[in-house]
Amino acid sequence: MRDQGSTARADLEAVLDAGFVCHLGVVVEGHPMVVPTVYGHDGTDLFLHGSVASRSLAADPDAAVCVTVTHVDGLILARSVFEHGVNYRSAMIHGVPRVVRDPAEKLRGLRLLTEHATPGQWDYARAPSRKELAATTLLALSLAEASVKVAAGPPDDGDGPDADLGIWAGNLPLTATWGAPVPDPLLPAGIAPPPHIAGRSGARQG
Repeated sequence: MRDQGSTARADLEAVLDAGFVCHLGVVVEGHPMVVPTVYGHDGTDLFLHGSVASRSLAADPDAAVCVTVTHVDGLILARSVFEHGVNYRSAMIHGVPRVVRDPAEKLRGLRLLTEHATPGQWDYARAPSRKELAATTLLALSLAEASVKVAAGPPDDGDGPDADLGIWAGNLPLTATWGAPVPDPLLPAGIAPPPHIAGRSGARQG
């Protein structure tokens, strides 16, 4: 639906900022594959793990991919099944990704990715070693070719013939919140979660 679309950069960044998991669509050895993975961005490029997809990119470095990010905000429950729908925010990015090989850029991209999912974690946890960096595939995908779609609001049949059916209609919102941190069973006693983790408990995600 064209009226739900947007090419505004601010709308794109709002959708990207609200999540941390994307789906990477790529052709691997002649077969389509959609891989869920975490991401981060700097307003210019989207950084994401490439592991599975990198096999295809190595064979065809000019292969285009499609990345999507979707947030479901609730159900639209109408008077007729035909008018049911979903309130959502989504972004779609197209392009040819590149494998990040420069060590400094790879480190920066991994920091963006980590901080996007859990702000404050990069400086708290141990940084990657050279061996770990060498074993990590990081992709960078330009945000130049992207589109956003947003659907929000009530059902569309409130002023039609079905309005006289006496059926409840409206929205059923869906929200996700962070729970209380659960310690690793092997964590020694007395080590409490740091504020940047403990403080997210009860906060809305997205």
